[in-house]
Amino acid sequence: MIEERYELAVGRIREIRTEQTVDGVFCDYFQKLADFVIMIDELRNVLSDGSYDALPMEELKRWNRRLYYDILPEQYEESYANPAFAVQAMGEGHGLLLSFLYAELRGMIVYAFEGKTEYLDILMELFLEVYNQYEEGAPEAKNIRDTLYWYASDYCDVFVADRIREQILPEESFAADIIRESDISDFRYLYRFGEYVSENEIKSAQYLSSLPEETIQRMADVYTEGYRTGFVNTGKNLSKKSVVNIRYVLGFERVVRKAAENFEKMGLSPVIYRASVSALTKRRHIKIGYCGGNPNPQYDYDHRNDQALFLDKRFVERKLEVIHTAYEKYKAEAAQFAGPACMEVFGEKPFIPETKAEAARLTEKQEELALKFDSRQSQITNEYIRGDERSYTIIAWPVPEIGEDYEKIFEEIIKINTLDAKVYEKVQQTLIDALDQGDHVRILGAGENRTDLTVKLYELSDPEKETVFENCVADVNIPVGEVFTSPVLEGTNGVLHVSKVYLNELQFKDLEIQFANGMIADYICGNFERELENKEYIRDNILHKHPTLALGEFAIGTNTTAYAAAKKYRIEDKLPILIAEKMGPHFAVGDTCYSWSEDVKVYNPNGKEIIARDNSVSALRKEDISKAYFHCHTDITIPYEELKSISVVTKTGEEILLLKDGQFVLVGTEVLNEPLKM
Repeated sequence: MIEERYELAVGRIREIRTEQTVDGVFCDYFQKLADFVIMIDELRNVLSDGSYDALPMEELKRWNRRLYYDILPEQYEESYANPAFAVQAMGEGHGLLLSFLYAELRGMIVYAFEGKTEYLDILMELFLEVYNQYEEGAPEAKNIRDTLYWYASDYCDVFVADRIREQILPEESFAADIIRESDISDFRYLYRFGEYVSENEIKSAQYLSSLPEETIQRMADVYTEGYRTGFVNTGKNLSKKSVVNIRYVLGFERVVRKAAENFEKMGLSPVIYRASVSALTKRRHIKIGYCGGNPNPQYDYDHRNDQALFLDKRFVERKLEVIHTAYEKYKAEAAQFAGPACMEVFGEKPFIPETKAEAARLTEKQEELALKFDSRQSQITNEYIRGDERSYTIIAWPVPEIGEDYEKIFEEIIKINTLDAKVYEKVQQTLIDALDQGDHVRILGAGENRTDLTVKLYELSDPEKETVFENCVADVNIPVGEVFTSPVLEGTNGVLHVSKVYLNELQFKDLEIQFANGMIADYICGNFERELENKEYIRDNILHKHPTLALGEFAIGTNTTAYAAAKKYRIEDKLPILIAEKMGPHFAVGDTCYSWSEDVKVYNPNGKEIIARDNSVSALRKEDISKAYFHCHTDITIPYEELKSISVVTKTGEEILLLKDGQFVLVGTEVLNEPLKM
């Protein structure tokens, strides 16, 4: 029946390419979308008969460009995938809805590669249902919105349930099979995933292919050992788990294959699921899962709030029901899930988005529903994949777009990611010994940096056995180089300011956040001319639509080697937060680093228990768990050169200076200044 539905739908869509049965303003849209569907049918045929895999590299490149051509920057201004163009061409009422339909149908690319004919059927039938309404004259926009709503509601049980299965069942891993079975010295394999393949992915694969086996093994080992150490350091039992989720960007398959072998030796089978392409399962513009290059970040940003077209209380309840049912069905498998191991990339041209009035946006009521959904979904997930039993790790590597010094930078990052943790452990313990004496820490900016922030610290009951800061020695967050804590919110006050920072792949200029008793009280940045637009940008992309967030983490980065490398190659603005956070003090807004596992005792290498795992917000889990978590954690780093001082202030008012004018001055930490002299 699935095949029969497919043939009927594609046959009807072929006819649309030459029909003139809809009003002229919509005719071009439907014919272009019909052309796209027929291209997918052509793709499906060459995939199923095996001829696609036999194509030479140049033919595969041409196929890849055909599939993503309409959203590439040079075409996007006149693409119906662009809500601004769609609204201009078809009017405000219809344009936004039809742009959403266009974007949703673009998911057919990856469904064809994965052989998901049922998904193709669903989307083609949705297309035909909408088209039929326009054959009778332009319908009311409300009728089209209703059609899209029932598509989302009716097929939630397919898309959402399958998404959960892909996340926890190794046998569902389409990508793992390609990585395991392909000849990765033949770079044509990159085109088997169905993702957009840019020069970054091709050149990354080529460069990794040139590296000696021992270097690849070293890269894989630091990644997987960090994951294993994360369980050891938090006292969690990895032997109870059998599945690990590998998240990465195409081009790094040689390292991923070695990492998978390492994980197998730990008793973990890899799950490698794709970043979602449907509005039913996406989380705004953020890619969670494996992915290829990004053909156009603006396209993703424009469609980040597409769920506004169908999000209501009934849909939220429906989706939560599907999530709960899926987890219940696979609860034994979910319990085996150990957590994600993430391999990120950096070095792409920084992206500054354009905020478009024509793009979908959530109403205030929908924002409240979205936050409630996030809260309830997290609770359901934690019920089946317990936070106090899972862990993670993150590492990052540069891509060729970073510049002409790519290979030298890559060598530097290998060095940075594999620094001797024992050296840092000793120096960082010296910092912690001073910090543990403090009532609070004061951070002051230098020059034009307006930071003046007091961070309140936990009080130790037994300093011989307890500590406030964690000595981070390259386990879950690679590379090594920070000490961090969960601040006491009450008494944490002041201004955090940074001249430029990249958060969640978006640039923020002149970002300033004010805190009152540990909670965000106000914020502004200098990205746009209008203050209201700046505030909305921060609210959407840092606060994630929450009215406020807590200061969930305060840390001091100690990786001056990374800082020196960034300065040497002038790549400060291209480093990921994973490395940037080790290059100065950083402040995370949102949940603490211990969210969902606050009651698990954690110890530093010296045997002291880290007691600052909670704050007054996360403590609410004991009364009402829905009020305890924000479901976000965003690190904001102040570079060393923007620092006047960081000092610990004791209860008696004594000041212990840790950093002055961007240099470490505490006795026993001066060695950290050595890389800064080069």
